[in-house]
Amino acid sequence: MKKYLLSLAAAVALFSLFGCNNHSETPETVAQLKPMQQSYRGVVACADCEGIEISLFLDKDGSWVRTMRYLGGKGAGSYSDYGTWERTAEKLMLRDSKGEKTWFQPHDDALEMLDRNGNPIDSPFNHTLKAVEATLPTVPMAMKGMYRYMADTATFKDCATGRVFLMDSNAQLERGFAGSPEPVLVALNAHFIYDENPDTGAQFKALKADGDGRFQPGKSCDN
Repeated sequence: MKKYLLSLAAAVALFSLFGCNNHSETPETVAQLKPMQQSYRGVVACADCEGIEISLFLDKDGSWVRTMRYLGGKGAGSYSDYGTWERTAEKLMLRDSKGEKTWFQPHDDALEMLDRNGNPIDSPFNHTLKAVEATLPTVPMAMKGMYRYMADTATFKDCATGRVFLMDSNAQLERGFAGSPEPVLVALNAHFIYDENPDTGAQFKALKADGDGRFQPGKSCDN
């Protein structure tokens, strides 16, 4: 089972950033898409702080991770969120774990942030993220999903996106699962990492827990 999941994860990584999530587009529209960078960063305006540094990581599997670092003010600090992305010839749409959308317009090596309706923002302040060389953010994110540990392999089916991820080894979660015959709902703080398939050397994305998780037996993503 573990080898199957590793092979599946490696196969998903073969898709390109500009080829994912465009199944509804015509061949003519897809042909207009230009490759995008994987990581972007910029400082945008903030109403009650000195600015918000946004780091956005677009993954090849159609998911994204974003870290927002508040500079100065009472709310100074960092947090991360995640979700799925879709792209047309003109716009990039991010959908977060709560279903809320954020729109961008790609411009060469930059992304221009748009308003909630996907229209340009009329403001003198910066709303642009520039392409940078960066890795997956490691700031913990609050996540909830169905956890299973079987045949020395732990998996996590994310409630927000429906995606299934392999989990990095975690003794506390393995004990908490306690051999349950069915997946168990767990709430935890975690971040994504890249791991390596020991058989092929191919990289795949996995989930690493930050601290202990809270199991909720008898519950599912729907309740």
